[in-house]
Amino acid sequence: MPLDLVIRSGTVIDGTGAAPRTADVAISGDRIVEIGSVGAKGQREIDADGALVAPGFVDIHTHYDGQATWDERLQPSSGHGVTTVVSGNCGVGFAPVRPDDRETLVELMEGVEDLPGTVLHEGLSWAWETVADYLDALERRRYDIDVAAQVCHGPVRLYVMGQRGADREPASPEEIKEMGRLAAEGIRAGALGFTTSRTLNHRTSRGAPTPTLTAAREELVGIARAIGETGRGVLQVVSDFTGRRRRRGDAARDDAGVGSAPLDVAAPGRPRSRLPLPARPARYRPGRGSRHAGPGGGPRRRDTARPAGLHQSA
Repeated sequence: MPLDLVIRSGTVIDGTGAAPRTADVAISGDRIVEIGSVGAKGQREIDADGALVAPGFVDIHTHYDGQATWDERLQPSSGHGVTTVVSGNCGVGFAPVRPDDRETLVELMEGVEDLPGTVLHEGLSWAWETVADYLDALERRRYDIDVAAQVCHGPVRLYVMGQRGADREPASPEEIKEMGRLAAEGIRAGALGFTTSRTLNHRTSRGAPTPTLTAAREELVGIARAIGETGRGVLQVVSDFTGRRRRRGDAARDDAGVGSAPLDVAAPGRPRSRLPLPARPARYRPGRGSRHAGPGGGPRRRDTARPAGLHQSA
């Protein structure tokens, strides 16, 4: 088998928990075909003596929803060993969208993720309406790393309900059905999953709570069931995870109409935390190589990180 690339004499950390070892890595096409002492010569060879050779890091929680539509280099992630980023988290994003809702979605992203609204206004082309259109826009671009996207509850709610959705009014059965249809349509188009938020930390730049904060159980389960019918995808729910005892901030939750316990949205017969994830989604966006890769700035500093969190697996 002809070898396109051989990375020689690097310290291999393969991600299995095995001890680091010095080895060659041979690649043919898009597959690693041999790890060890590779005798055959590659069309291209890299001397990795003194360097670490490891699988790429997958960052499952990013917000490149806007930047990915105008920038080829997804910094700072690509400068820190990340080779795949997943955007569309926290239920905030830019598709589906109607022209009248663009400003609202920018204000939501600006408030939740502290991304400058002026940058989003200048950078976003809005050359899409549906989630499939948005994925098409990403597909036409080149990146220094791989990109995957998700369906976001906030834009879906605004698209179906308009200002009522932004104002967190209850959705009718017909609106829930339509939101489920749109979410499933996005999954079938290639989105990795569906995300929503139930935390008071997520507010627009004007201070309004995220549109999905008080979405009823019926709404979330209706959307989850529609996605479940596709046989693929994951669900992400961001919650304050408060207990039933009253704590500081509960008055604000009461004002917003949110109970103190997290909402259980598990549909019958489905796991609460995970749904089957395909090895590679239909519209997973490869970066087409890393010719643009290079050193980048440091990640945004988190001034108030929690000392302990929930166990996550991906």
